[in-house]
Order: sequence, then structure tokens, then C-alpha cells
Amino acid sequence: MARLVFITGASSGIGQALAWRFYQAGYSLALVARRANVIQDWVAERQVDAARCQIYTADVALVDSIVAAGQSCLQQQGVPDVVIACAGISIGVDSAVRADLDVIARTFAVNNMGTAASFHPFLAAMAQRGSGILVGIASVNGIRGLPGHGANCPSKAAIISYCECLRGELRGSGIKVVTLCPGYVETPLTRKNAFRMPFLLSSQAFAEKAFRDIEAGASYRVIPWQMGVLAKVLRLLPNWLFDKVLAGRPRKPRSPDA
Repeated sequence: MARLVFITGASSGIGQALAWRFYQAGYSLALVARRANVIQDWVAERQVDAARCQIYTADVALVDSIVAAGQSCLQQQGVPDVVIACAGISIGVDSAVRADLDVIARTFAVNNMGTAASFHPFLAAMAQRGSGILVGIASVNGIRGLPGHGANCPSKAAIISYCECLRGELRGSGIKVVTLCPGYVETPLTRKNAFRMPFLLSSQAFAEKAFRDIEAGASYRVIPWQMGVLAKVLRLLPNWLFDKVLAGRPRKPRSPDA
């Protein structure tokens, strides 16, 4: 029987690339997104075997919505072997602008509550089985705060910390927790960036590296590794030098709706 992977944010970018990589490896797919029609078009285009793929519509920012999707997966496909909380948003903010506070709240709801709620439906069943892998998609942006990233950086730092907490809680249960910190990956989100993105990866290249790390059950990985080195260097800089290095750096675009 084919192993099963449950992926949120599967309608584009990293989530979609991971879905294809796992499918190529023989996994059955449980794909979740708000835009189910986009996934359906992708499944048809890639000629994915309908017997190995189920699509669930959910908004990860709404706890009951994503929990219901997970419960439906348990009923229709069984307990996943891998759960990847990939749904996320990244929007530039200015805390002096009232509307941007709503953007920050939405970011935390999607990136943080969405991650926890994506894992929740499967914890008891995985523990009873004695196996499973939970994958949180954080970011190198979670390692240090960047100007204009007042929503994204703290939300990604929280994912790193949350996964570390969960890893300790699940020790001895047979469930592994994997934290992945992408650097810059070519996706619809990063195409809007006006600044230089060192070590930029295609989504397919990221998915290949991530797949190997997930299969190995690695507890924490930065992809690509060069971004991990750069992030550690920035972490070691004293604040006065870090602030000087980032002075005048172009910021992430704010939401046009804010």
C-alpha cells in the first residue's frame, strides 16, 4: 500500500513542488488549499492517478476549517505517513499603518495557528500507530528580524520554536518533527521582492532537497545550506553592525489592500 502525504498550501509554490516530488516517489497525496480548483487543474495537467490523490478545501487560518480537512483525510485515506504544513503568507508591513496590523494578525493566523491546526488531527492516530513525520515550513527569515518583515520574520521564528517544543513533547512516541527553513525559493510570493535574493532555488530544486531531509527524519535543516551559514553569521553580528548592514535595504512590498 502506498504511503500517504498530507500537504497544505498545495495549490502553488513549494507546496505544489513537494506534492509532485512525493507523488514521483510513489506516495498517495492528500492535498489541501483554499483554491481547490487550482489543484484540480494541476492534477489533470500532470495526469495524477485519481486513485492516489484526494483534494480537500480548507483555509488554514480558520482552525475548524483545517481540522475538518484533516479529519476528512483520516476517514477517506487513513493516517498519513507525512504531514507537511506548507501553507504560508509573506507580506511586507509597516506597524505605523493601522491596516497593516490586520496583515500581521492574518499572517500569524495562517503561518502559526495554521501549522498547529494542520498537525492536530493526526497526533493521536500517529502516536497510536507509533510512527509519522510532521514537517513545519519555517524560513531563514525566522533567524533574525529584517526591516519591513514585521509579520513574516516573527511568524517564522515562532514556527521554529513551536516545532522544537513539539519535538520534545513527542519524544518516544515514534513521531518525528522536521523543521525546514527555506532560503529564497522562486515562487509567486518571492517574485514580488525588489531586493537581491542570494542562493535562489527553483521550487523543484528545493523540493528535491526537502524530500531527502524529510525521508531522513532530519530534525532541522536550512535549504540551501549556504543560507544557513549566512544566517548564522548575521546572528553573530552585534546589533549595531547588523542594523548598519541592513540600513537602506529595499523592503518587502506591502499589501496593496492594506
